[in-house]
Amino acid sequence: MSELHEYIKNRKIRDKAFASGFDSGYEQFKIGAVLKQAREEAGLTQEELATKLNTKKSAISRIENHAEDIKLSTLGKYANALGKKLQLKVA
Repeated sequence: MSELHEYIKNRKIRDKAFASGFDSGYEQFKIGAVLKQAREEAGLTQEELATKLNTKKSAISRIENHAEDIKLSTLGKYANALGKKLQLKVA
């Protein structure tokens, strides 16, 4: 286990407030990080993707950095603009 993972594990045990918000915050972060990575792999800047989606660069930035409460339809449009398909998995 990495030092970061060990720290998070121990902090969750010690700090209930940290533990209660960590998982949901981390999931939101992961969504944004995955979207950013997909955009970069497609070779697009935020500005270029915004043009494809008929929106502003600031909207793309907000999606990638604060992916909380994002609509599935928005995720689908984002994926389509990158030439990809959105897949959901319930595990």
